[in-house]
Amino acid sequence: MENILLVIHLILAFALIGIVLLQRSEGGGLGIGGGGGGGVMSGRSAASALSKVTWALAVAFFITSISLTAIAANNAAGDSVIERLGTDTSTSEEAPAPAGLEGELLPPTPALDSENQPKADE
Repeated sequence: MENILLVIHLILAFALIGIVLLQRSEGGGLGIGGGGGGGVMSGRSAASALSKVTWALAVAFFITSISLTAIAANNAAGDSVIERLGTDTSTSEEAPAPAGLEGELLPPTPALDSENQPKADE
């Protein structure tokens, strides 16, 4: 059910993007410029077919968004990710190195003389 709803949600998103891009701009962003009284601040004009389709797609998009959120909340486990991994975070010990890699990844330690300085090669 979740996968079907997700596919419908994606189709609605692409359709909504396409419908919005098809619509004609009304004198620039937020009605700034363009002169005449047909901008954002004017009275309500008759809704075109594209605006009705836009509203319908937007409502369907919000419904699928809320539905997907509800499904995800129902499927969520009550425990945390750490509890699901089965690790115990109460101990501060470091995890042991994997078998066979105990010292292979570390550089060799230099031999120190009595003054804690590396010995010079002779």
